[in-house]
Amino acid sequence: MERSLELANMSRIQGFILLGLSARQGIRIGLFAIFLTLYLLTLLENTLIIYLVCSHSKLHKPMYFFLGNLSCLEICYVSVTMPSLLVGLRYSPCHVSFTACIIQLFLFIALISTKCTLLASMAYDRYVAICRPLHYPLLMRPQVCLGLAMTSWLGGLLVSVVKTSCIASLSYCGPKVLNHFFCDVSPLLNLSCTHVALTELVDFISAIVIFCGSFLVALASYVAIGRTVLHMPSAATRRKALSTCASHLVVVGIFYAVVLFMYSRLSHINSTDLNKVLSVIYTVVTPTCSPVIYCLRNREVHTALQKTLHSRWVSSTRTDLSHS
Repeated sequence: MERSLELANMSRIQGFILLGLSARQGIRIGLFAIFLTLYLLTLLENTLIIYLVCSHSKLHKPMYFFLGNLSCLEICYVSVTMPSLLVGLRYSPCHVSFTACIIQLFLFIALISTKCTLLASMAYDRYVAICRPLHYPLLMRPQVCLGLAMTSWLGGLLVSVVKTSCIASLSYCGPKVLNHFFCDVSPLLNLSCTHVALTELVDFISAIVIFCGSFLVALASYVAIGRTVLHMPSAATRRKALSTCASHLVVVGIFYAVVLFMYSRLSHINSTDLNKVLSVIYTVVTPTCSPVIYCLRNREVHTALQKTLHSRWVSSTRTDLSHS
């Protein structure tokens, strides 16, 4: 009876303390400036892509539909983790309530799961466009694109509900200190006083289904694209296509490699400095680089951006002339 009451008291903790990235004041100031710049840059890049895709009819294509979804996701994604990172750097250590921690965990799991399946859908779209161009209008018609996007978002929410419910039901004890800059799975499991075997099993199965499954789809798509490109008669076309695929593969490969390393484990891992660095890669670096690689290097996007800037400049010039 006393043991049950003790566990009940431990499970009703008020909150956690996030240690953040660094404890030294001088380093924290520099990191705060860097990550704040990256955060604002990521928001600007993805907001610009969403505006261009919505406002230009020439970008109303399946590829840009998925890129618009990815940009929406990246804005939400970085806005879940970056604020706590910045607060931790500015006012270390960062105190977070239990409810806020679980909400952040739920949103993070939902968005990272959605991102995995959305990247696989984008890879499949490119596979159909390059390897089966005659069937592209049929295979990637609007209903199919909408279905793939909705499956990605709803699948991410479903996975997050299951995983977050398991983690929230655990009892927590100890110093209540998370050696991380946001509420992640492994640091929370490290603080649990109860058996986490079932939670680890759920975490492992979801990692296999979502992460490994979507990674295999993306990998198979890019392999098929590479084989098709190598058989193209024009050397210039081959170089251009291979360059695009290679840049896409770098972002996709880094993201999947880090995520699979962090989460595809049966036993929970300690939150070391290495784990925090890896977390920075897939929560900060890849969201910042993705718009540049996927969209801002694209000729159609460049044209749409130039038209937007030109129309804005003409409108501003006319306004100034009318006032003068």
